[in-house]
Amino acid sequence: MLKSLAALGLRYISNAKLPHGQQLSNVTKICFSPLPEVSKWLVPVQVQYIENGKTKMCDIFKVHDSVSIVLYNISRQKLLFVRQFRPAVYYGLIINNFRELPKEDIDLMQYPYELGMTLESCAGMVDKDKSLAEIAREEIFEECGYDVPVEKLEHVFEYRSGVGTSSSAHNVYYCEVCDEEKVSDGGGIDTEIIQVMELSIDEAKNFVKKGTKINSGPATIAGTLWFFANKI
Repeated sequence: MLKSLAALGLRYISNAKLPHGQQLSNVTKICFSPLPEVSKWLVPVQVQYIENGKTKMCDIFKVHDSVSIVLYNISRQKLLFVRQFRPAVYYGLIINNFRELPKEDIDLMQYPYELGMTLESCAGMVDKDKSLAEIAREEIFEECGYDVPVEKLEHVFEYRSGVGTSSSAHNVYYCEVCDEEKVSDGGGIDTEIIQVMELSIDEAKNFVKKGTKINSGPATIAGTLWFFANKI
């Protein structure tokens, strides 16, 4: 069943065009462990409150806010997405098959790493002392290889992500790019391994059609639907 899900999750990805020169993801080992007391990315907090006379508690996490960008290449009329391995997606798909947190390395033959591969909008965390638009512009350059002026970015909307656990702010932008603005293959920085994927309008419509099961977050789905509602 899980192998079928992995194949399903990659169906739309495999139809997309992968630019030459990009490093492909190849995960060879996965293991889980309890969260350390101090995490660079997550700050656990317990909220206690009284509602209608009853005392309640809620365990939440403080995480970074984020941005994503709906990218459309007007030269070739293609929507641009990024493909990458997301450990949280992989964990969420397989953990219910175990009674407790596995102590050994995960069997990648039984649970292939492709289960954790996602197709997403270009995105990044708000972890710099810059405007949201400037951060979005940097993500376009780092992940997708396009050098665009910040003025080209159109703010679409802001929403709260993970309202039951973190409620971080996520801002969605739209940006049209052209082949002349392509200056590198992209692929991310530091240890990131990201592939830029190009989908035609018809391929992207299949991506969000009724009944689709795909490894993508709400920002990608909402942004793509906004594009079809407002730009096509």
